[in-house]
Formats: sequence, structure tokens, C-alpha cells
Amino acid sequence: MNTILRWLTDYGLGVVFFNVWAEQLGLPVPAYPVLVVTGALSVEGRYSAIALLGAAVSACLLADLVWYAAGRRYGSRVLRTVCRISMSPDSCVRQTESMFERWGVWSLLVAKFIPGFATIATVLCGRMRLPLAAFIMVDLIGATLYAGVGITLGVLFHEAIDDVIAVFANLGRIGLVVLLLALVLFIATKWRQRHRLIRALRTARITVSELELLISQGIAPAIVDVRSAGSRERDGTIPGALPWSVNAALDSAPELPRDAQVVVYCACPNEASAAKVAQQLQRAGFTNVRPLHGGIDAWIAAGLPIERPLAVAVA
Repeated sequence: MNTILRWLTDYGLGVVFFNVWAEQLGLPVPAYPVLVVTGALSVEGRYSAIALLGAAVSACLLADLVWYAAGRRYGSRVLRTVCRISMSPDSCVRQTESMFERWGVWSLLVAKFIPGFATIATVLCGRMRLPLAAFIMVDLIGATLYAGVGITLGVLFHEAIDDVIAVFANLGRIGLVVLLLALVLFIATKWRQRHRLIRALRTARITVSELELLISQGIAPAIVDVRSAGSRERDGTIPGALPWSVNAALDSAPELPRDAQVVVYCACPNEASAAKVAQQLQRAGFTNVRPLHGGIDAWIAAGLPIERPLAVAVA
């Protein structure tokens, strides 16, 4: 523990750069505690707060340019990959696209304060081919706000933070173990929530070929699309699908008999949003609800028809 504190004292600028860079690339390494602690240490004169800010902002921009370039070149593929490794896949695509549709590129100003949002918003900027100069300008402002708040908190509350650092230093290895256990517990909890949601309805999935067969036989189930309005407009919908927001109240769901066969689909990895809605509908009394395996991407990949809605009603 004392070694880590010496590293922060002697090499704070480098530690901040690589820590923030790794976090913005998507690794589960929290950067804000390091920003706050090094901000407090800067009061002692080991390095300047301005230099810390420059290191953090440079790291943010470097990582964001990687995701911007990936989104520009690979589009939806890199978006799906990022969300597949996200610890909150049920909200990864849906919430990010909803916020991005509402605020556009200006959402980058606050993106880094929202876990999981910054990376997806950056990929979306590249996918939409936002001019590079405009992206860099707004991203720099957002990165400065993000890093500046953390460093400022450290400077303002350096005395209290020094006391906390002293406690962990006195604990020695035990203090390091406590920090590592807290990080492991956080990651484990997120992954447990993720896999419990997917596992609960994995056996109930319906494949694209099975759904196509039901439609061709004239016994098509009710199909519910829980993607964002922007996704429906951009990629189209399965013919006859009913739009419904995953966060909408159940009383706003399509009027269907409780014993009706319902297929729910989304555009997120592992059908996470579809599984979440399916669980909600089951709790509301629907007895035959199945997520569509592969979602809209599998439907399009199979070469099946889609329709472009003229207007999308968002519940």
C-alpha cells in the first residue's frame, strides 16, 4: 500500500494518464478515485493541478479517438462488441441511443460522468460520421469537465483525503486488500446481475427461423419491438411489430390477451432488453413470452423483410 502511495506521489502524472486512458478504453479500472487522490497530493507541490488536468484530458482524447475511428470504420459491429462486454448490456444500447438522440453530440459534455455512456456515445459519433474537428472540440470540453471536477474535489478536500490516505497507509497490505476486494465485489455484483437476467429466459428464446415459420403458417405471434425510436427508424422493424419502450409502464403495453403468444426483440447483445421486458410481461400475467434470439440483427442477417415506419410512437 505504501508503495502505491509513493507511486502516486512520485509519478502521479503518468499514473493518471494510463489509468484514465485504460478506463476510457473500457477496462474496469475506476479513474475518479485516482484523480481525486492525485488532486489532493498536488497541493503538496509534487506536481501541478494544471499538469494533472492536461494528462487526464490527453488520455481521454486519445482513447476516445480510438473509439471514434472504430465506430467510423466498423459501425454497428463495434457497437455490438462494446455492449457485449458491458456489465449492463440491458441498458447499454437503449439508454445511450435515447440520450444521444435527444442531445446529439452535446451529450459528450456529460457522457463521462455516466458509467458506460461515454464509450458508446463516442462510437455513435464515429458511426454517424460526425466531422472530426467538431468531435474533438466537444470531447475536449467534456473531458476537461470530467477530469477537472475530480481534481478540484481533491484540491478542495485534500485535508480529509490526506486523513483517509494515512489510514490506508497504516493498514499496509490490509488496506490494499480492502481496496481490491471492494473492486472485485463491484465487478462480481454487476456480472451476477447480468448473467442472472440472461439465464432466466435463455431456454425460452425463439429463433428467427421458428418465428418465420409461424408467420408463414398464418399463426404469427404478437411481436413487440423494444428498441429506441432512432433504431427503429434507422434499421427498420419486423413487419407488424408493435413499438414499446422498455421503461414504459405495463398499462401502456399493447392490448393483448394474457394467454397470447408474444415475441419480444431488441438490438442488444444476448437479447438483454428483450429478456427484461419479457420478465416484466410475465409478472403482469402474460404466460407465453419469448425473446427473439439474435434480435433485429439476426432477422436482417437472415435476409428477411423489414419495414420502415413513417412515424414511431414511443410509449
